[in-house]
Amino acid sequence: MSEIFDELRSALWSVWHRRWIAIAVAWGVCLLGWLVIAMIPNAYESKARVYVDVQDVLSKQLGIAGDGKEEIMRVRQTLSSAKNLEKVITSTRLGEGITERGALDAATAELEKKVKVTSEQDNLFEITATIGRGDLSDPENAVLARDVVQKLLDILREEHVIGNRTGISTAIGDLDRQLDERKLELEQAEQRRLTFESQYPDLIGGSEGLSTKVQQARADVREVDADLAAAESALAAISSQLATTPRTLAGGRDATGPKAALQQAQTQLAELRARGLTDNHPDVVSTTKQVAILARQAAAAGDDAGGTPNPAWSSLVAIKSERQASVEALQARRAALQSNFAALMASQASEPTVAAEANRISRDYDVLRKNYEKLLEDREALRTRGKVEDKASQFRFDIIQQPTVPQKPAAPNRPLLLLGVLIIGIGAGAALAYALAQLKSSFA
Repeated sequence: MSEIFDELRSALWSVWHRRWIAIAVAWGVCLLGWLVIAMIPNAYESKARVYVDVQDVLSKQLGIAGDGKEEIMRVRQTLSSAKNLEKVITSTRLGEGITERGALDAATAELEKKVKVTSEQDNLFEITATIGRGDLSDPENAVLARDVVQKLLDILREEHVIGNRTGISTAIGDLDRQLDERKLELEQAEQRRLTFESQYPDLIGGSEGLSTKVQQARADVREVDADLAAAESALAAISSQLATTPRTLAGGRDATGPKAALQQAQTQLAELRARGLTDNHPDVVSTTKQVAILARQAAAAGDDAGGTPNPAWSSLVAIKSERQASVEALQARRAALQSNFAALMASQASEPTVAAEANRISRDYDVLRKNYEKLLEDREALRTRGKVEDKASQFRFDIIQQPTVPQKPAAPNRPLLLLGVLIIGIGAGAALAYALAQLKSSFA
């Protein structure tokens, strides 16, 4: 430990013995350093605080509000993009004397270092510009710092109002092109479906549609069977009642009976045709069958002279004819339904490949149609959003702190630099005096 103190005392004595050299060197270093510090221009800092509001009430009610994080990221990119920094340079004194592209790029890179955009919160930004040019006076640098921040705010306002509209217009144009492509694909798919359905009408809608048709046909056959059973039961009941009812009553003869019922049915048929109904109309077909049945009954009855015709029997004959015609119509409908059901079952059993093709065509058409409708909805939503933003923009920002002309320089910290140069100068003088002492002792 004593050796260390001895070495320290020896070093201090060496420096003190050559104190004038140390003082001269210290003064030289300090004067040079202080001169350099004096030549450093003052840098002035201007700030602005901006609150970005991306939650527009009207857009939220319409369900077309944009993504808030996306809008905030867009704010940051707007403030720090090279294109906008070039606008700041060309519109302020920073662009004075710049005539070449290389000089403009260099000035843009330099300004990017001097401009800071920090996010205090998700929606709160602080824009800071620090300007210190040697060719400008302190008041001019202070005003220039304020102008740079103000220009950034103006650009932010312009870029977001115009940028939103441009982005929406571009998106609508892209959707229009996609809609044209999807419309063409949808028309082609619809044409393929129509062609297939014309060749295989039983397979319209694919195998699922065919299964539905088979189930419906089976249900129709069951329904007709139930109706036919009820009609046959009613016909049997009226036939039994007719068999126990006398045709004539005692007390004279009349030319009525089956002939009267036949004449009434023929009159009804004539009235239907007079109304313009064709022979294929269900009422005409039913009445025609009733006329044929009554004609056969009238021929079988002949010229009876058993007394006065029984009105009840004539009425029962007419009812029986009507019910028999209904039974025959139901039988014909049942035969047609069974034929259709058999054809559907044959299609389902004998053409699985065609059914699979029908499924594929139907599925492709449904997918294309849904995609087309979704694109239409998206385009209308964008158009509505664009109209809303024209009147009440989704993007709005409030300037909480306006940029002002700074009164004091933000840099450099001259007292600290002067103190640092003083310390360096003293250290340099002491080091030189100690080095000279060591050299002298070595030569000695």
